[in-house]
Amino acid sequence: MTSLKSAVWIPLFDQLADPRVVASLAAAAEEAGWDGLFVWDHVRWRSPVREVGDPWVALAAAAMVTERLRLGPMVTPLARRRPAVLARQTASLDVLSAGRLTLGVGIGSDRFGEEFSRFGDEPDDRIRAAMTDESLDILRAAWSGEPVRHRGVHYTIDDVEFLPKPAQDDGIPIWIAGFPGNIRPRRRAARYDGFFPVNLTSSDELAEAVAGVQQFRTDPTAPYDVAVSLPAGTDPRPYADAGATWLLTDVDPGARRADVEALVAEGPFR
Repeated sequence: MTSLKSAVWIPLFDQLADPRVVASLAAAAEEAGWDGLFVWDHVRWRSPVREVGDPWVALAAAAMVTERLRLGPMVTPLARRRPAVLARQTASLDVLSAGRLTLGVGIGSDRFGEEFSRFGDEPDDRIRAAMTDESLDILRAAWSGEPVRHRGVHYTIDDVEFLPKPAQDDGIPIWIAGFPGNIRPRRRAARYDGFFPVNLTSSDELAEAVAGVQQFRTDPTAPYDVAVSLPAGTDPRPYADAGATWLLTDVDPGARRADVEALVAEGPFR
């Protein structure tokens, strides 16, 4: 249990949409002993949610009032973002936070807010998956500081140098999200720094998912993060035994500010 880190994971909806509120929660989380603060990345959500905050502005606000917390979007759907712009945003936020950014990545879904279909973005899961893989290649290349020359199916970058580089010498850690039983997210996660299996039903399911990722890793003994989201009050020990390294405390999309403040003040599970 000593190796299991805990993070507050909040939707930027309604009372939590204001970046000043997120900054206040981040400062309180650091004071209470949490290890991280992660935020949802959405442009729309189903009713009754009406107000939606921007993750990058919120994370920048959080970075300015903290010194230790690991921060990041959990998760950002890459197919909805231009990789060149995201390369600039992530590097800038990593510099601002002195190397505390973790980038959570997924292919996204139209299920909860029609976030792709309502904005004319790509609705097909397989195409978004291909866009995600191409974007990830671009991000890694951009963070190196070397000129990027990329001509792919979805994106072109013609000899562009992306500076400043991120503050983290090895680049920004990337955690890949996906449903635990799907093989493609497992293969993708094995190529990066962490796995975030979503909609877990049990610690046994987590153990099976972790084993599924491990079989595709080039070096299964190298450090690797596995994040799980659990409701407050859940015993984290079976999940730690199954391979989790991070516990993200699940917060309901309709949560009130006062409830989240109380959750943060209680401190993390240890």
